[in-house]
Parts: sequence; C-alpha cells; structure tokens
Amino acid sequence: MDNPTAWWILAGFFVAMELVTGTFYLLMLAVGAAAGALAAHAGLPQPWHWVAFTVVGGGAVVALYLARRRLGKRSAADVRHDNLDLGATVDVSAWSADGIARVHYRGSEWSARLIRRGPLHTGAHRIAGQDGNVLLIEPLPAQPTASIDTNARHNAG
Repeated sequence: MDNPTAWWILAGFFVAMELVTGTFYLLMLAVGAAAGALAAHAGLPQPWHWVAFTVVGGGAVVALYLARRRLGKRSAADVRHDNLDLGATVDVSAWSADGIARVHYRGSEWSARLIRRGPLHTGAHRIAGQDGNVLLIEPLPAQPTASIDTNARHNAG
C-alpha cells in the first residue's frame, strides 16, 4: 500500500467503524493510518508506511489502554459526585400494588421503588440510586411510619 489515497481510505474506514461501534480504539488506528498516509506523501519506501502506521496507531492504542486503566479506577466518592441526587430525601405517601410509589422531587413527580426487597413503608426515604427515570429509594432507619401489607391489599381486590 504505497499510494497515500489507500491509507486515507483506510483511515476513513477506521473512523466510520468507530462511529458505528463506539470503540475509541479504532479512532487510534485511524490516526495510525493517517501517519501511514503522511509517510506515503513524504515519499518514504512502503515498509516505512507500515512502520508509521504500527508505531503511531499501536502506540496510541497502548497509551489509551493504559490511560483508561489508570483513570478508570474510581472511588465511591467519585461516583457519588456524578449523581447529586444520591442521599436526598423524598416523602412516600402511598405505594401501588406493584411496589411503585409516586414521589415529588425537584419540582416534579417521579416513580420510585425500593432498592431491595422488604416491607413497604410510607414516610421519609433516601435516594440510593437511579434506574433510568425511576428513583431507587430506601427507608430512613429511624423513620418508617406505617407498614403496608401488599399481599392483603392485593388479595382483597
């Protein structure tokens, strides 16, 4: 592949595949293919095109891998800062038969469900997570007020 156009086509292929798959590593290979194209434009012999592709593209892949591995380790405090809703309290006034409550939070109504199985209590709950647009809540330890037996209510209806 000593034609610079072939290297640019390969770079475009890697970019297109990265857009389809979302794999950032393919973008690094596209940078390597661009280096191969520049080597071809410079008039270097064909083996040097491959060396440029391998060194630049492979080096970028390795550098990205190491950076993601080093930066990918996040503490619980980092995750907490990503979702500022965690730890906020909401008031549950009623539960539906399927274990979903409607709570008022941040000026609108949200669906909420318990983060783990257990009795359904009304009163104050803490936001412990989020699943899409459903708040995952847990009762505050000292605040459960009224327990609702969902089996009895479901069997009565």
